[in-house]
Amino acid sequence: MKYLFAYSIPVIGMIGIYFGGFWTYAALVFAFVMIPLLELVLPIDERNYDSETISKRLHNKFFDVLLLLNVPIVYGAMLFSLYRITQHQLPLYEIIGMTISLGIILGANGINVAHELGHRKTMFEKVMGKILLIPSHYTHFFIEHNHGHHLHVSTPEDPSTAKYNQSLYSFWFQTVTGTYSKAWQIQKKLNKIENRSLLSLKNDMFWFAVIQVTYLLTIYYFFGFTGLFFAIFSGIVGFLLLETINYIEHYGLKRNQLVSGRYERVTEKHSWNSNHVLGRIILYELTRHSDHHFKSQKKYQILEYHDVSPQMPYGYPTSMVLSFFPPLWFAVMNKRIPVNMK
Repeated sequence: MKYLFAYSIPVIGMIGIYFGGFWTYAALVFAFVMIPLLELVLPIDERNYDSETISKRLHNKFFDVLLLLNVPIVYGAMLFSLYRITQHQLPLYEIIGMTISLGIILGANGINVAHELGHRKTMFEKVMGKILLIPSHYTHFFIEHNHGHHLHVSTPEDPSTAKYNQSLYSFWFQTVTGTYSKAWQIQKKLNKIENRSLLSLKNDMFWFAVIQVTYLLTIYYFFGFTGLFFAIFSGIVGFLLLETINYIEHYGLKRNQLVSGRYERVTEKHSWNSNHVLGRIILYELTRHSDHHFKSQKKYQILEYHDVSPQMPYGYPTSMVLSFFPPLWFAVMNKRIPVNMK
C-alpha cells in the first residue's frame, strides 16, 4: 500500500530525535531535500481511476484507517519529543532541529490529515480532525477552511489565497491573522443563524479557545517552561508549513467577478495541480488540489487529474522550497498564471 509511505516523515523524524545531534534535522532534509531531488527524476503519474476501481477504493476502509492512525502517531511524536527535550540537557542547535522536525510532523501528518478528516461526513472523523489540529494551535482552521476558504477561494475575500507577486512571507502574515479573524466572523454568523449561546456545545470557536489554552497549560504542568516553549514553537512550524502549502495551492489565481457582483463558481482552474508521485503520497493526494476544490467531498483516494487545471512544474515539496525564495518563485510561476487570472 503506497500510502504507508506517508508515515515516512514521522518515522524518520522520530529516529532523528532519538539519536540526537544533527540527526534531529533528518525530517527537514528528507522532506525538503531528498523528496524534491527524487521528484525531479521520478515519472509523473497523470492516470485517473476507472469506475470499478473508484468503487473499490471507496469501500476499502483501510484508506480511512491510514488517516486515523495519524492521531496516535502525531501525539506519540509530541510526547516522545517533550520527554526527550525536558529530560536531557541539549545544545541549542539540537533543540532547533527537534522543533523543526516535530513541526514538520505536525504539519504533514497533523494538519494535512485533519484537513481531509474535516471534510468527512461522520462526527467521529470530524472530531479526530479537530484533535489533530490542537498541537499546531490551529483548531480554528476547521471553521474557516470549510465555511470560508472553500466558498471564497481565489477571491479577495479569502485570506488563504496568495495574490499575484505576493511573497510567501507577506502571505504568512495575511493568512495567519486573516483566517483566525475570519473564523470568528463565521462562527458569529452561525451562532446568530442557529440562535446559539456562547457556551453552546456547537459554538466551536469558544471551545477551541478553551481547548487550546488547556492543552498548553497541561504541557506546562507536566513538562514545565521548556516543554511549553517547545510545544508552542513546534506548533508554529506546523501551521507555517500548512500556510506554505496554502500559498502554492492558489498563488496568483483569481475567479472572475460577474456583473451581478458575485464571483464565478469554483472550477478545476482555480487551484494548482501536481501529479508528482511522492508529493501525492506524502500529502494524501492534496496535490490534486484542483479536483478537491471542484468536488470538496471527494475522498483523497479517488481525487482525479484534470488537464484544464493549471499545472505546477514541480511537486509540492519542491514548490514549497522554491517559495522560500520569492524572486526564484516569481521567475518560475508568474509566467504560468493564465493572463485572465492575474
